[in-house]
Amino acid sequence: MDLHQIEIFCTLIKLRSFSKAAEALYLTQPTVSGHIKNLETELGVRLLDRLGKRVIPTEEGEVLYRHGLKLLELRDQARHEIESLSGTVSGVLRLGGSTIPGAYILPSFIKTFRKKHPSASVHLTIDDTANVAEAVLNGGLCLGVVGAKVSDPRIETHAFLKDELVVAVPSSHPWARKGSIPAEALKKEPFILREEGSGTRRIMEERLAKAGLSLGDLQVVAVMGSSDAVRQAVKAGLGASILSIRALEDDLRAGRLSALRLKGMKLERSFSVILLKGRSRSPLCKAFLDFLLKAK
Repeated sequence: MDLHQIEIFCTLIKLRSFSKAAEALYLTQPTVSGHIKNLETELGVRLLDRLGKRVIPTEEGEVLYRHGLKLLELRDQARHEIESLSGTVSGVLRLGGSTIPGAYILPSFIKTFRKKHPSASVHLTIDDTANVAEAVLNGGLCLGVVGAKVSDPRIETHAFLKDELVVAVPSSHPWARKGSIPAEALKKEPFILREEGSGTRRIMEERLAKAGLSLGDLQVVAVMGSSDAVRQAVKAGLGASILSIRALEDDLRAGRLSALRLKGMKLERSFSVILLKGRSRSPLCKAFLDFLLKAK
């Protein structure tokens, strides 16, 4: 058995999905399937049961997963000790970002970090807050940067940058030059939501609830899986939405969209850096964490 195949197998078991494992490892699904088939052939046993799009380990797979995690941990410990002695910061850093920090904040931080540490390779996965937190918990990511509070006691959280959510409408909309509107006005407007698990949606729901509004009060015409999809739908005139002002900057400058605040309501939040408590961190992970927290 080779450690690369074991890493692929363990990632697949953690994520329970060939597509998610392929994305996390920057491989194609056929490549992942090929490595698993080679492992099964070498060991002479079936390691997985496939249930639709999900996979679960067989009894033999559970044994390999348990020992595989130990082997990978020993590999990482050896690498960390050698890097600590040599004083180098290198290797592959696996990060996660929820939609806004992943698309609009982390890329520039990664660029600056790599100027200081050119031997480092950074793999950034962008997903909603819930899925990034889950990947941190199962060890697939060294750390994540998310847009909503993660309350799991196994997660270590550090405050990062500030953000503001605003109401986004096309520049031709009757609200476009108002600057602000009462929250009640949202009831009469077609509205586009982010998907469940989104930090933006979670913050929006919490703050609207304080104003006495629920999602049931809104005329929801669409639910979309990314801020960019929502932004494009708003520009197309499908409806209004509440988004991070960071996602709107280019369209605001170009006059394609307008941003409004809700009267008497603060839609501010802090992005958070999240890590798994008690997990050993490579010199590379430590260096990137320090870099983020000093830059905030």
